[in-house]
Amino acid sequence: MAENRAFAIPFAVCCAGVALFSVMDAAMKGLSLSIGLYNALFWRAVTGTVLGLALMLLLRQRWPDRAVLRLHLLRGTVVALMAGLFFWAIMRLPLAEAIALSFIAPLVALYLAAWLLKEKVGREAIGASLLGLVGVGVILSGRLRGDYDADALLGALAVLASAMLFAWNLILQRQQAQRASPVEVAFFQHLVMLGVFALGAPWLATFPPLTAAPLVLLAATLAFTSLAALAWAYARAEAQRLIPVEYSAFVWAAIIGWLAFGEAVTLTTVAGALLIVIGCLIAARAKRADLAHVEAGIA
Repeated sequence: MAENRAFAIPFAVCCAGVALFSVMDAAMKGLSLSIGLYNALFWRAVTGTVLGLALMLLLRQRWPDRAVLRLHLLRGTVVALMAGLFFWAIMRLPLAEAIALSFIAPLVALYLAAWLLKEKVGREAIGASLLGLVGVGVILSGRLRGDYDADALLGALAVLASAMLFAWNLILQRQQAQRASPVEVAFFQHLVMLGVFALGAPWLATFPPLTAAPLVLLAATLAFTSLAALAWAYARAEAQRLIPVEYSAFVWAAIIGWLAFGEAVTLTTVAGALLIVIGCLIAARAKRADLAHVEAGIA
C-alpha cells in the first residue's frame, strides 16, 4: 500500500509530462507550418536554453561532472536528430497517426538493451515485437490503399526512424534522471540541441515574425516543463512502470489534432495503435517476469 502511494505522485507527474508534450507537438506542428521546420526547432531551442539558464542561475544548480556532461551531450544529440525527423513527419501526417507509429519505440528498446546492456530477449518479448510490427503494418496499410500519398508515406517512415532514436533515448533518460536534477536535464537538452541546430544557422536561420513569437515561447515552455516533469518522475520510479504512460499521448494527439487541425482518426490508425500497445505491454510483462526469476535465483 505504501509503495503504491509512493508511486502515485511520479505516475501523475509523468501523465502531466506526456500531456504537455502532446500539446507541444501540436504547437510545433503549427509553428513548423508557419515559419519552417528548421526555424521552429532553432528558435525553440534558443528560447528553451535561455529559460533553462535563468532557472539554473536562480536555483544555483551545480555544473555537472565530466561523466554526466557526456551523458547530456549524447542524449541531447540523439534528441535533436529524433526531433528533426519527428516534426518533419508531423508536417505530413495527422498527429495521432504519427504518435501511434512512434509507440514502436519501447519494442525497439528491448533489442537496444540487449545490444548495449547485454540483456536477454526472451521468446515472449520477440512475439510481442512481431505483434508490434503487425500494428505498424496495419497503420501503413491505410497509406497504401485508396488514400495513398507518397509524401505522407515518407512521413511515416521518418516517424519510424525517429522511433529508433527515441528507443535509445528511453535508455539514456533513466540514466540521466538518476544523476541530474530535472532543471539540469531540461537545460542541457535544450543547450545541446541548440548547438546541433546552430550548425546550419548561417544559411538557414531567419528571425521569425512577431506574430510567431507567442507560439515559439509556448512551444519552448511546454518542452522545458514536460522534460523537467518526466525527468523528475523517472528519477523516482522504474522506467518499466512509467513507459506505459506514454500511450496516453495517442488520446491527447487525437483530441488536439482534431481541435487544432481538423484531423480525423482512421480505423486503421486505432487498430494499429492497439496492436502496438498490446505488444509493448506483453513485452513489459515478460521483462518483469524475467527480473522476478533472476531475483528469486539470487535469493
